[in-house]
Amino acid sequence: MARIVLGVGTSHSPMLSLAPEHWDIRTQADRDEPAHPYRGGIYGFDALMDVRPTKAFTEQNHIDVRRKNYERCQAGLDALGAKIDAVDPDLLVVIGDDQEDWFHTDVLPAFTVFYGASVYGEGFDPTNPPDDMPAPMVPVRSNYRPLVDTDHPTDADLGRKIIEHAINDEFDVTSSDMAPSNANGPIGIGHAFEFVNRRILKDRVVPSVPILLNTYYPPNQPSARRCYEFGRSIGRAIGAWDRDCTVGVVASGGLTHFVIDEETDRRMIEAMKTHDIDTFAAEPAHTFQSGTSEIKNWIAMLGVLAETGFEMDLVDYVPCYRSDAGTGTAMGFATWS
Repeated sequence: MARIVLGVGTSHSPMLSLAPEHWDIRTQADRDEPAHPYRGGIYGFDALMDVRPTKAFTEQNHIDVRRKNYERCQAGLDALGAKIDAVDPDLLVVIGDDQEDWFHTDVLPAFTVFYGASVYGEGFDPTNPPDDMPAPMVPVRSNYRPLVDTDHPTDADLGRKIIEHAINDEFDVTSSDMAPSNANGPIGIGHAFEFVNRRILKDRVVPSVPILLNTYYPPNQPSARRCYEFGRSIGRAIGAWDRDCTVGVVASGGLTHFVIDEETDRRMIEAMKTHDIDTFAAEPAHTFQSGTSEIKNWIAMLGVLAETGFEMDLVDYVPCYRSDAGTGTAMGFATWS
């Protein structure tokens, strides 16, 4: 029978590939965004500075602090890759969110399980970037796409098993066995998955089952408890799968962003350590909006691990500020074993 041998949680922010000196490229997007969710309110950039303690953020936004945080993040990512290499699972179940790569408002599933024999990854040649791409963004795109067009091997049998188990557990799950297409051909799977392939696995080929949650976009975002229960269904499917192999589970995304909220992050991390689903379920829906919604990928992973007895090892938590308004991305790196 298949056995779950490892859980991994990772952030996948562009800031993990963007030199600290250039984080202000992302800060400009924060300034241009008129509707930042924060603790139940919606704020423009200037309004955030009126409701947040800007002095502390100014100190955290200093270039020397940025550089130290960047190095901590690289060490965290390397530690995750080393852990996966050491455990060496036969395949990975990767839980991430699609950000209008495959799905748009015409059809936007809450839960999608891929069960094809391979999934398309759109190549990016860093030596020949688009003319309109700023040079500092080239490493970001390089960690979000394979170097050449790639068919990543996936496990169709486990994907189908997860789908069938989810249907029996009364989840109306969407099934997909091929990448959608547009006029240019197939569309590559999103950065939540490619970042795992490129930066954490460093292109080491490990077959996977991609699972896509709609954490980002109203009106059909599944609740935190629903994500957890969906994860439990996945875990039961793996346990019932009649194949002698080992399975790792990766959650890609998070933590709080684009408005960093360290209090929320620490509450979520403590709930992860103690496997406290009631804390997640009690969290108001307004917490899980914008980029912060990706914490639900971690919650689903916890559901997959529910019967394993695994304990969390928090490799690092690094709030990476990029503005005096407290915007940026809080990075998290953790394993369960």
